[in-house]
Amino acid sequence: MKFLRTFYLPIVIVTAIAVLPACKAKKPIVKAPEPVVETRPAPAPTPAPPPPAPTPPPAPVEKPDYNFKNIQFEFNSGILKTAAYPALDKAAAEMKKDPTVKFILNGNSSAEGSDEHNMFLSVERANAVKTYLVNTGVIADNIATKGYGESKPIESNATEAGRVINRRVEIKLQ
Repeated sequence: MKFLRTFYLPIVIVTAIAVLPACKAKKPIVKAPEPVVETRPAPAPTPAPPPPAPTPPPAPVEKPDYNFKNIQFEFNSGILKTAAYPALDKAAAEMKKDPTVKFILNGNSSAEGSDEHNMFLSVERANAVKTYLVNTGVIADNIATKGYGESKPIESNATEAGRVINRRVEIKLQ
């Protein structure tokens, strides 16, 4: 038995090595297709194209309206009111019409509180408006911000109605 294993095993291995590669599928030789030659009749002469229609003049560019409403804020807050969004959307649309025009956002506050706090609040309000405008697609480099605190009231700070009007951001041409 040992004799058969040592004798037949090498023969089986050599035979397998010789026969197995011969079992692989042969690749067929593929010839490139011959080019197809089409014969076409000579084209008929085409008539001359009609002259181009005159192009209409370009539509007049709508002139931007830079008369913006003041953006109002709540007492002691730099957060935009929801009522300010339509005015800001209109301002953003007008600002996008001419990307070369520069604007300044003047932040203001009422006379309640210290001068330092009102100055900080007015700058915060101007920056809130700038952030909103930039997020709607206005170029940030075209907008500057300035805080005036309580130094430029447009109404009297003696009444609550006047103080409400003074809590604002004005959008002006630079």
